[in-house]
Amino acid sequence: MLRIPKIPAPDALASAAAQAVACNNWAASYPYAPEVTFAAGHDGRHLYLRFQVREECTKAEIAEDNGAVWTDSAVEFFIAFDETGYYNFEFSCIGKALLGFRKSKPDAVHAGREVMESIVRQSSLGTACFAERHGDNRWELCVAIPVGAFFAHRFDSLDGLRARANVYKCGDGLSKPHFLSWQPIGTERPNFHVPEYFGEVEFE
Repeated sequence: MLRIPKIPAPDALASAAAQAVACNNWAASYPYAPEVTFAAGHDGRHLYLRFQVREECTKAEIAEDNGAVWTDSAVEFFIAFDETGYYNFEFSCIGKALLGFRKSKPDAVHAGREVMESIVRQSSLGTACFAERHGDNRWELCVAIPVGAFFAHRFDSLDGLRARANVYKCGDGLSKPHFLSWQPIGTERPNFHVPEYFGEVEFE
């Protein structure tokens, strides 16, 4: 179980224990695996996430929220609080985001503009789109997700909540596509929309 600590401010994530996103579940078809970690914390009203990535190719061509951010260099956080469904938060390397709530992959209800604008994102690469870059690319993305972004629920606080989650790194449209996860996935082909493979998390 991953215990998400209560922290006074998002800056405290800098000293939080990092988790590796290193399960290359489909290595036979997609052997490339960048180096990825994430750290999580909360203050009751916000979930804070910090992703750190080192990879050989990076691009950011999606310019709008709720677009196909998974085709860019992207990190993702999926979480289910109960059996009603799960939230998929997906972020490109420049902080463009997608948020849906769904029972299964095709059944998405996407968040509206007000919810999307409430999610704070800060990327070390800035916010401007760019074509694929090659080399020793390193970047960091920090996000703050308010409780209101869990729009299918009515949470006053994250304190003490238990959930199931998984964390991913992908880049479907990169010259070196990859599909990594924090918790292992047992499907034959890349598929992150499988809550049966989520791991347990608990908010302090």
